[in-house]
Amino acid sequence: MKTNTRLLLGIVFCFVSLGTLAQKNSKSTLYARQNLVAWCVVPFDKMKRTPEARAEMLKDLGITQLAYDWRQEHLPTMEEEIRTLKRNDIKLKSVWFWVDGGSGDVMDEANHFILKTLKENNIKTELWLSFNERYFEGLSDTEKLQKAVTSIGEINKKVNEIGCTLQLYNHGSWFGEPANQVKIIQSVGAKDIGIVYNFHHARHQIDMFPDLLKIMKPYLSTVNINGMKQGGPMILTVGEGDRELGMLQQLKDAGFKGTIGVLSHVDNEDAKIVLQRNLEGLKKLLKDMGEDKALKTY
Repeated sequence: MKTNTRLLLGIVFCFVSLGTLAQKNSKSTLYARQNLVAWCVVPFDKMKRTPEARAEMLKDLGITQLAYDWRQEHLPTMEEEIRTLKRNDIKLKSVWFWVDGGSGDVMDEANHFILKTLKENNIKTELWLSFNERYFEGLSDTEKLQKAVTSIGEINKKVNEIGCTLQLYNHGSWFGEPANQVKIIQSVGAKDIGIVYNFHHARHQIDMFPDLLKIMKPYLSTVNINGMKQGGPMILTVGEGDRELGMLQQLKDAGFKGTIGVLSHVDNEDAKIVLQRNLEGLKKLLKDMGEDKALKTY
């Protein structure tokens, strides 16, 4: 009797272990749907969805993470957005943290509002930080680095106080260069600051991508993908370029373990349709890459 019981328990344990392993393997797939983050879906949406409608859209698409991009008009409903995402089991992956540089202070009213809202709702997330180009205007590279280190050190302290983390976001100009971002992080000396890399802001870096990936990788948390052509348009559907396939393969080969952002960065279109186009384009590329495990999640 004891032998039979032990045998039965062993079989049950085996099935549970296999199920857990399968789940872990599924979740570890870089390009699996559950590792995708929707980006630029709040301000770039002809339908002007409410937080509830946006959550419904993401669920329909099978996307379980949102990076919250905003314009001033959206901030009054940010708290509603947070609660709606939580109710629908959608992770708030990050919040856009734009430093405009128009006032004497490092952070403006919108920056303070975001931190206050996150704190009041006990949200621990990433802040994707970028600066208006004018913030470093007229400075030498040495002076830009010094100003960036001072400013980001101050911002990082505020962000850490509410349990969030800072990610440097390439949005063009001096601050958007990965080599400069790595210098900033190393100079600040904070081990919790990372990098978000956007294909659509890096069209001039296609040929340099393998080398840039090497220096970014220790800090890289998210890569937002896009169709890529040398000298091509900023926004191009994934799969319609001739270089993104190689870049996606390079990310995988480098052992990148972060998340993948899918954009709806198109004016005057339905965000759901734009996201669907990019998902279909990514699916096509995954077939070309032989990513069978990831394809099973689509």
